[in-house]
Amino acid sequence: MELLFDITKFDSYREDNCREVKRANGGLPISLWDTYSAFANCCGGVIILGVKEESDRSWKTTGLKSVDKEKLLKEFWDTVNNYKKVSANILSDDDVEVYDVGEDIVIVIYVPMARREQKPIFINNNMFGGTFKRNHEGDYHCTDLQVKSMLRDQTESTMDMRIVESMTIDQLDRDTIQSYRNRHRSFKPGHPWINLSDAEYLQKIGAAEMGRDKELHPTVAGLLMFGEENRIVREYPEYFLDYRELLDPSIRWTDRLQSSSGEWSGNLFEFYFRVYNKIIKNVKVPFKMAGGDRIDDTPVHRALREVLANCLVNTDFFVPRGVVIKQESDMLILENPGSIRVGKYQMKIGGESDPRNKALMKLFNLIDIGERAGSGVPELFAVWQQEGWEEPQIEERQDSVERTIVTLSFKKKAAEKSDEKKCQKSAKKVTKKTLGQYEIILTAMEPGVWYQASEFVDILGVKWSRTKILLRELVAAGLLEEDGATKGKKYRKPEN
Repeated sequence: MELLFDITKFDSYREDNCREVKRANGGLPISLWDTYSAFANCCGGVIILGVKEESDRSWKTTGLKSVDKEKLLKEFWDTVNNYKKVSANILSDDDVEVYDVGEDIVIVIYVPMARREQKPIFINNNMFGGTFKRNHEGDYHCTDLQVKSMLRDQTESTMDMRIVESMTIDQLDRDTIQSYRNRHRSFKPGHPWINLSDAEYLQKIGAAEMGRDKELHPTVAGLLMFGEENRIVREYPEYFLDYRELLDPSIRWTDRLQSSSGEWSGNLFEFYFRVYNKIIKNVKVPFKMAGGDRIDDTPVHRALREVLANCLVNTDFFVPRGVVIKQESDMLILENPGSIRVGKYQMKIGGESDPRNKALMKLFNLIDIGERAGSGVPELFAVWQQEGWEEPQIEERQDSVERTIVTLSFKKKAAEKSDEKKCQKSAKKVTKKTLGQYEIILTAMEPGVWYQASEFVDILGVKWSRTKILLRELVAAGLLEEDGATKGKKYRKPEN
């Protein structure tokens, strides 16, 4: 868990996406609850009472004293437990701390990210008017679309499991179904579903279900995967897939693929493979050799398959602007509507999978795509580290609708060699496997954020004792800093 506040670093902090200061002289400020809602609906944050921001953005205490503490804390707990003011209290006693700063006190409220089944967290008994999100240093009202998206994400059954009773399976694209079945057969030649009829097969894979009329109908996942665009948009008017290639600055688009063109089916299955083949053609990755044989499927290819599938299965197809994949000469950008359900921090460290469209994920998994649930993103970072490319960037853009943006650069990272040399210098013998483990740890860490050893056990796939050794070696190499006693020790990557 990210360490958001350390009293010893008080003078170095500034307001940002996860830190907010408020005066609180004379009582709790009304705006506190806007910020509580905003942090809870995003990735969490800290609210520091008894502090103001100066014109140079530095912090200064406002003169709260110990005698103010009990009154403010009582007012806070009374309000946060009042459902007419706050929709849900997601805090425990441990989430509120009081610190001395000189002769003054500050009250620090740690607001965690709410679970998706708790969202939206809203105030004043007004879901659509009292739901907030955080954007940089400010809190803003969520749009109705954003609130509805959070409501859809509450349920365990994802929207792609719904039966589309207005359609029959005969309205699905037969060529796409056969292409899918051929890939499944190639991947799992002896699978018991291979010889089933199309109707039985679609039902087995979750692409079709019996409706209330006792007839077989496509599920949303089946429609998105195997339908034709003109039928998909009848159910989801905002559905749109767009691949844009800009390899020559003198030409607006060197290549473009849109689901609405009418030149192909426009469904997810065909879009995935058309785009993937374009991407790997433009990404220059040297082939590898094993036993004298050429290996064209490198870790980069596997990472690209994972990240493209991840983009599609986490799309909110109810909101506008659709999926956009942009290919430039040295960069690949993948955008999809919808926030990251597990939060950006959890997404980067891996170990937890919560796709927005579970049935779609299953359909991709059956043909050997996106099968590394909860580990695809950490592996992506590790592969990019191994290639010496600039670190992938993950952004949640808060606009009228929310979008997740993953930027993959193919430019060489200047500092890559020096880091590796430091690791090698710190030990008498460093194996290739150990260097890879170093890279996984360093890639998963955000600069300036404190982590515990336990957070890396799963993503490394090694014992806790081995994880501790690796972290100590990185500290010795000067790549990490450590803090605390043996029990509860934390580690971080320096900011500079």
